[in-house]
Amino acid sequence: MSITLEGALVAIATPFQDGAVDYDALRRLIEHLVEEGSDGLVPCGTTGESATLTKDEQEKVIRATIEQVNGRVPVIAGVGTNNTAATVENAKRAKELGADALLVVAPPYNKPNQEGLFRHFWSVAETVALPQVVYNVPGRTSCRVEIGTLARLAAHPHIVAVKDATGDMVFGSQTLEACGDNLTLLSGDDGTTFPLLALGAQGCISVVGNIAPRLMSDLCRACKEARWTDARQLHYKVLPLFRAMFSDSNPIPVKAALSLMGFMKNELRLPLVPMNGAALETLARSLEIAGVLK
Repeated sequence: MSITLEGALVAIATPFQDGAVDYDALRRLIEHLVEEGSDGLVPCGTTGESATLTKDEQEKVIRATIEQVNGRVPVIAGVGTNNTAATVENAKRAKELGADALLVVAPPYNKPNQEGLFRHFWSVAETVALPQVVYNVPGRTSCRVEIGTLARLAAHPHIVAVKDATGDMVFGSQTLEACGDNLTLLSGDDGTTFPLLALGAQGCISVVGNIAPRLMSDLCRACKEARWTDARQLHYKVLPLFRAMFSDSNPIPVKAALSLMGFMKNELRLPLVPMNGAALETLARSLEIAGVLK
C-alpha cells in the first residue's frame, strides 16, 4: 500500500482520431511525459474526457498507461462516477489492471450532502485496497467535500490524499491544518500549485503538465527543496500557460496545444468541441511566447 504521491502528476489528455481513441498517440505522449520528468500520470480524469469514454475504452486507456509507464512512475487511475456502486466496480478493475492508486471525484449532478459524500469515498476505500485520492472540484460537481468530512475520511488507511481544485487558499490551508498529518494535499488547479505548495501541499495534478512537464516538475521540486525564489520565478514563467490552458473548458485548450505540438489530433467528443479560428491563433502565440511551441 505504500506509495509516494508528490511532485508534478499529469492528468493525461486522451487522444482521438476519427472518433476512436488513438492508443499509439497516447503511448507516445506518455513516453514523452515520463522522459521529461513527470512524477506520476493520471489517466481517465477530467482532462482525459472520462465522461465520454466507454467502460471498455477506460479500461484500455488505463491498461495502456500502466504498460507504457512500466513501473517508472505511479499511475493514478481515474475511476469516479456519480454512482457509488459503479465507482467501486471501476476501482476493482483498475486494481486488477495494476494501477498504483485511484482518483475518485466527488459525485457530480446528484448533489449529495456531506454524509453521502463520506459514504461514497468510504465505500470505495473499504472495498478496494488501493491508495485513494479524493478529488474535490466543486466547480464541476456542485458539491464540496468539507473539512470535517475530509478529516473523517483521513481516518481510513486507504484514503491518502486530496486533489484540491477549489481554488480557495483558505480552504487549502484549513485542509492542511485539519488533515495534514494524515492526508497529502495536491493542487488540482495549475494556478494554485505554487501557493498551495508554499502552504504545505506536496504536489499537483496538472493539466499544463501535458505541454510543459519539465517546467511543472521543476516548480514542484523547487518548492520541495525550499528554493522559494526559484519557485516564484518558475511560477511566473508558466503563469501565461495556466491562463491559456483555462481560456476555455478543460480539456479544449490543452488538446489544441498538444495538436499544435504534434502529439495528437485536435479532436474531442461532443458535447466538447475543438478550439479553432482566432482562439486557436491566440493560443498558438501564447505557446510560442512561453517557449513550448517553436
